[in-house]
Amino acid sequence: MLQTIPLANDEPALAGAPMICAAQKVLAFLAQHETIGLTKGKAFQRSFVHWAAAEFAWPGLEEDKLFLVNKVLNEYDFPPLEALHFVLLKLKLIRHEKLICRLTKAGRVMVGAPGDLFNSIAPFYLFQVDHAASSRLPEPPLENWSLYLNLLHVEAARGVTCGILREALFGKPDPADLYDRVPGIIWNQVLRPLCWVGLLEDVTTGEHPHFEDRRYVTTPLWAKAFEYTPAGAQVSVMAAHRFRRDHPV
Repeated sequence: MLQTIPLANDEPALAGAPMICAAQKVLAFLAQHETIGLTKGKAFQRSFVHWAAAEFAWPGLEEDKLFLVNKVLNEYDFPPLEALHFVLLKLKLIRHEKLICRLTKAGRVMVGAPGDLFNSIAPFYLFQVDHAASSRLPEPPLENWSLYLNLLHVEAARGVTCGILREALFGKPDPADLYDRVPGIIWNQVLRPLCWVGLLEDVTTGEHPHFEDRRYVTTPLWAKAFEYTPAGAQVSVMAAHRFRRDHPV
């Protein structure tokens, strides 16, 4: 099976982890400026959202792309920042005081410590956050992370599409269905979170691909974060059949 390995703060592969790099920038901003203003709804104010869009340079959601569809940016217009705000608050690395956000003592310790941030953020964000809740339409939760990680460890090492994962986990789509939602569900709850913490990379080519055509590979950080024991990590056809039987979508 895959066992997580705590990462050191000088691990070079962390430079490819978008959420960890973004978390470092938010904590460093607070260490320097002390506060971030909040709206009445307790979201970050627009001025900070604009700063974050420029500083994060989030893959696929760079500043220029965000402003193509928005004249101004609210926190909900920049989903990675919205997710990071939630995570930092839940991990008690930041706190709200009325309409002000500040660093906590624990957050101050994490400034300049990307390995410690990854060790705290990645397990919480991947395994405890309800990713189905971010969907505009109701989704069944996909909760068997052990199976997903073991399957991706084998398949994504050489590159795998969302469509192939859909067939491995749930079988082929019904030809009678006008639209297959399952690849989008896998993307929303498994693939995108793994990309955001830097364990997978979306290497899809072409504009506006369908979810089933998006292609993913494991990053150098994957090998640093997981210890692989082959005897326990074999994803057999029988296991996939059992999963499809017990988890219909």
